Amino acid sequence: MDSRIEKRYEKKKRKWPYWVFGIIAALLLIVGTYLFYIYDKVGDTVDVMHEPLARDENPDRQKEINSLFNENNSINILLLGVDERENDKGRSDTMILMSLNPQINSMKMLSIPRDTYVDIPDRGMDKINHAYAFGGVGLSVQTVENNFDVPIHFYVKVNMEGFKQGIDALGGVTITNDRAFSQGGVDFPTGEVNLNGEEALKYIRMRKGDPRGDIGRNERQRSVIKAAIGEAASFSSITKITDILGILGGNVKTDLNMDQMQTLFSDYRQTRNNIDTMEISGSGQMIENIWYYIVPDEEMNRVQTEIQEHMKAK
Repeated sequence: MDSRIEKRYEKKKRKWPYWVFGIIAALLLIVGTYLFYIYDKVGDTVDVMHEPLARDENPDRQKEINSLFNENNSINILLLGVDERENDKGRSDTMILMSLNPQINSMKMLSIPRDTYVDIPDRGMDKINHAYAFGGVGLSVQTVENNFDVPIHFYVKVNMEGFKQGIDALGGVTITNDRAFSQGGVDFPTGEVNLNGEEALKYIRMRKGDPRGDIGRNERQRSVIKAAIGEAASFSSITKITDILGILGGNVKTDLNMDQMQTLFSDYRQTRNNIDTMEISGSGQMIENIWYYIVPDEEMNRVQTEIQEHMKAK
């Protein structure tokens, strides 16, 4: 081969790695910029969602929370599903106490029937879901703490319309239904059922057609929430993240800040793999022509003890 041709050939051969490295660098820059954009959007969304309670201003509380996270101790979160309409304060349609113990990678999920007859601070005996109407999230948290004798470290309030949109953004959920029924023009057969957002909302709201009443309704709520947790934890479609963030920002409020959310995701995420659901046994009773769900003292003590022992387990 002619020496000049050979030199040009060698020169071209040496050039191609620079093009490859240039393409890789450009891709890394694009991906890095997009990830930064996503992180920035997450931060913006958390800022919109973040709604601390009055108690969160107490420095001692912040020290307590920091200590819990640093020592990887149990965290209790009160999930409130709220129906909020225009010019209406709304009501808590769903109350679920979630206790996350990373020491044993376990989560307890307790559904609290909304008609449970309890003592609401400064209001007396009433339905537990009325605490939200009387005093918003703060009074709901205080009422659960006082009656179940367990601390509530954080709350998450979800507008039920946002719940529907969130299920759709995840691509729906799959649950196992043990009782065939129809609700709002939708048939729900027994067995494995795929639900979109509208169907999931109808599924968890059915109560009158279930002989178990609120107990059956609460069970369906837990099954959908468990399925949604599983979908969210395995969610990998980056193209839909901004849609989900928009839905969260407009429909979710919480006193968790960005750092605390990151800690929950990194250190408490495995608790979702072992979710134990709990129910409260009671009976319906009319008091002054109003229907309440009456829970015996021994049953309330059983529930308190089970959660407290779960929190301390190592």
